[in-house]
Amino acid sequence: MPKQINGKEIAESVRESLKKEIDLLSARGYQPGLAVVLVGEDPASQVYVASKVRACAELGLRSQKWVLPAETTQGELISLIHQLNADPAVHGILVQSPPPPHINERAVVLAIAPRKDVDGFHPENVAKLVLEDPSGFVPCTPLGCMELLRTAGIETAGAHAVVVGRSMIVGKPMAHLLMSKRANATVTIAHSRTRNLAALCRTADIIVAAVGRPEMITADFVKKGAVVIDVGINRIADSSRPRGYRIVGDVDYASVAPNCRAITPVPGGVGPMTIAMLMANTVKACRQSLQES
Repeated sequence: MPKQINGKEIAESVRESLKKEIDLLSARGYQPGLAVVLVGEDPASQVYVASKVRACAELGLRSQKWVLPAETTQGELISLIHQLNADPAVHGILVQSPPPPHINERAVVLAIAPRKDVDGFHPENVAKLVLEDPSGFVPCTPLGCMELLRTAGIETAGAHAVVVGRSMIVGKPMAHLLMSKRANATVTIAHSRTRNLAALCRTADIIVAAVGRPEMITADFVKKGAVVIDVGINRIADSSRPRGYRIVGDVDYASVAPNCRAITPVPGGVGPMTIAMLMANTVKACRQSLQES
């Protein structure tokens, strides 16, 4: 039987450590603060924002939630971001993605002060990731994946890791983290158009699936004894479920798991770690702000 990497348990351990650090900061008169901005009424985004605000409350972080109408202009949104940049009580700023089509998401990312960019998307933080500068902020999902591997005792040094997906949110930062001097993996970045993708994946000791296609990674992609990290969160129609759908990953868990040494489930794997790492980045931003003052 493969080892199931339980993201809920590992995220809870991260949160317990953060709670102790937050309590120490609060005792000194400092409370980490996160501002979450949502433009429009996308149901999935509303759920994500609510979960982030709830996590802040549970840990003792100060949270500000800004819900703006869908017709908010780009100028109005950026004006709010500048206001939050200047607020010393706000250490992290997150604008929920995706914004409405009339808003340029890149312009929004550039407007956030790098020292408050707890999503890790600003070019300055991307550069720090590549340069392995620990003062930068790393995108929360790949950071959570690395914590899962570390806590589960998965050796990355010398391993061949195949990252399936090339987004700036997961795939590319994941590859940089794995090839860093701390992890020392040999990394191949693949994607949906990679030739002979299944054969390539079969050479991997570690597969990170972040391609955004439901159950795309099947048993013939995975060699015996591989470790599989499934980043995908996809809704599949299922009339037998109360909500009419079920959540699956980018990995066909039932067929892949028997081949694996370790694997993350969906849900309950990477997802809880993303929010835990957002909290960790916010605490880090608070700590660094104290060093600068």
